[in-house]
Amino acid sequence: MPQLIQLPLFIDSGDIKEIAKYLKMGLCHGVTTNPTILVKEGVTGGSATIKKRMLEIAKLIHPYRLSVELTQNDNAQSMLAEAKDIISWGAPNIDIKVPVHGPNGELDNLEVIHTLENEHDIRVNCTAIMSAQQGLLAALAGASYVSLFCGRVNNMGYDSREEVKRLRTLIDQYGLKSKIIAASTREAINIMEWILAGAHIVTIVPAFITTMLVHPYSKETVQMFLADAKKNR
Repeated sequence: MPQLIQLPLFIDSGDIKEIAKYLKMGLCHGVTTNPTILVKEGVTGGSATIKKRMLEIAKLIHPYRLSVELTQNDNAQSMLAEAKDIISWGAPNIDIKVPVHGPNGELDNLEVIHTLENEHDIRVNCTAIMSAQQGLLAALAGASYVSLFCGRVNNMGYDSREEVKRLRTLIDQYGLKSKIIAASTREAINIMEWILAGAHIVTIVPAFITTMLVHPYSKETVQMFLADAKKNR
């Protein structure tokens, strides 16, 4: 089977109907989830409910990738155990989301990333990255994906496009395998800005697809075509 070419849009959602809608349009090239997204979409009831939803999404989008977030972040052993459990669900297109460090700056996470990628052949999406230097360290640890939270970078008063450019330059310069995911999208314009800055992938809030696609002048033009067509009937 030929290798799947990485296309640039990951849908940031846990809603099956929403994901299916954009998959049929050819606009869903992967899916990212996290506990906050799932809670907002009413996925409650504990680990069994989360597992059921994740397996439904993984089956729907296969062979595209689905990132599933760890809920354990206490120490390396608990994170590794949870990651292995998620992989044991049997969906071949699931990747594990691991934050770049612990809630209080603990350093176990990069060890977990390195171990999962290099000893267990498990793909990791390293998340909560706010700078190119963090992204470089995650890439050196072996993460398949490095998620730069560009929207939050902008919120802090920095230009996220510059962080994307710096990180892409470093990844290319050293031949690292990591793909940059520009995440935490705040405006529709972010998608094009971050792709042009060098991100391999952008996570897109589904509502922004409509914003990108529907243009008032396009609507006006289509309406004009239809009106003129009726005159010739």
